[in-house]
Amino acid sequence: MTSLSSMSGIGFINTEKCSLNSGRDNLLFGFNGFRFKRFEQVQHRRRKTCLSRNVRAINVANPDVDFTNPDWKKQFQQDFEDRFSLPHLIDIFDINPRPTTFSLNCRGPQVVNGVTSMPGERRNGYVNDDDRALLKVIKFSSPTSAGAECIDPDCSWVEQWVHRAGPRKKIYFEPEKVKAGIVTCGGLCPGLNDVIRQIVFTLEIYGVKSIVGIQYGYRGFFDESLPEIPLSRQVVQNINLAGGSLLGVSRGGASVSDIVDSIQARGIDMLFVLGGNGTHAGADAIHNECRKRRMKVSVVCVPKTIDNDILLMDKTFGFDTAVEEAQRAINSAYIEAHSAYHGIGLVKLMGRSSGFIAMHASLSSGQTDICLIPEVPFNLEGPHGVLRHLEHLIQTKGSAVVCVAEGAGQELLEKSNATDASGNAVLGDIGVHIQQKIKRHFKEIDTPVDVKYIDPTYMIRACRANASDAILCTVLGQNAVHGAFAGYSGITVGVCNTHYVYLPIPEVITSPRSVNPDSRMWHRCLTSTGQPDFL
Repeated sequence: MTSLSSMSGIGFINTEKCSLNSGRDNLLFGFNGFRFKRFEQVQHRRRKTCLSRNVRAINVANPDVDFTNPDWKKQFQQDFEDRFSLPHLIDIFDINPRPTTFSLNCRGPQVVNGVTSMPGERRNGYVNDDDRALLKVIKFSSPTSAGAECIDPDCSWVEQWVHRAGPRKKIYFEPEKVKAGIVTCGGLCPGLNDVIRQIVFTLEIYGVKSIVGIQYGYRGFFDESLPEIPLSRQVVQNINLAGGSLLGVSRGGASVSDIVDSIQARGIDMLFVLGGNGTHAGADAIHNECRKRRMKVSVVCVPKTIDNDILLMDKTFGFDTAVEEAQRAINSAYIEAHSAYHGIGLVKLMGRSSGFIAMHASLSSGQTDICLIPEVPFNLEGPHGVLRHLEHLIQTKGSAVVCVAEGAGQELLEKSNATDASGNAVLGDIGVHIQQKIKRHFKEIDTPVDVKYIDPTYMIRACRANASDAILCTVLGQNAVHGAFAGYSGITVGVCNTHYVYLPIPEVITSPRSVNPDSRMWHRCLTSTGQPDFL
């Protein structure tokens, strides 16, 4: 029997009992009073060895799938449907829905053939609760296909449907009685103000009068020196014109119990949480505690991470802006390197466990000679190492540009047990390490080089969202409100295969999303840079 391991998200068919935990060691999300499991990619070499012996798969949470069972597809689909069903208020409360107050009427009267008529309801304007979107749309014919994600060794096609996002005809709250709270957690990210703005706009269209912002992340729930910020269309009208967050951000927070106590005391009925993996884990714990206490509170997340490392989603807001700004840094490094005698431009970009920014910025710039990401192991020294390739580039081109993600090559650095306020391991500075190695190496071979090191991290985080992200933020913010009024809780809103969907929080926080080294996109990056394997 071929079996699937018990992780969720992207994993491997375990054909040779290779123990790899998706290439990650267990790390915990620190959230003071509670901690959450997370996977951090650290053992790159073991992952690559196991990759050669395993087929990539869309993994499932059930312990084993017996592919010899003729009904295994039905069992798989049933398990998938159970896992991706959305928690709803009616699971706990006996609530009768009411007609929505979110009007899709045309604006103002219409004049047709000289006759004035009042607007009628637009047809087909609402989303049905049974609407679904496909999670995966490519049917791979073989496990050896580039980027193949197979459920079984034969790459059988199994439909996997998730809930479509959008406004419903029936709602489960009385808007005039609702108090809604918005909180932004973690670090800064382009687009935070855009999402806040659209949440407020949409709440007001439903008829909500009481909207407040919680200052500085989860800290705002227990720090008495941080009062709520009343929000309205007038307050948030122009906040999208600047970066940062109107509400402020912070990492970590109080215990779940203390936060829920604060939610209860404030009379909050809807909580919109903007953040990444750790923030989602906290929001899920808050949702569960509210259900335990039988509190009619809807907790809805909007995924915020520059690294683009949330499972199952096409992308998260802020990513496009980050790539756009990052490629400008790479272009600057190229100009510096190209203008100097034996110039080497080195750019360190964000990406703790996922190299999406480095990969996409290298592709968009087109000037990168070497791209290093956490998912792909490399050697600096040796006949096939990065330094030897830099020698070749200096000899043949006269200059070189290196782009490295902050989480790349951590096994080359001295380990530290330190963690930040969110419980994430404090990374060593791979950028400075490579810079020093380059200088030392070329000094040893008596070749002068001029190394320019650029770290644009905080400049990128503070940027205003570009047009693409602004649109994404607009739709995510609106759909978050639609999800809350539809009665869902413990969910997040995202984009799957260009469609906006609702996903249960536990399914997106089992591990960070990462670049598949066998994917077509990484192959495209290698084609662009022309770099070899550095092993």
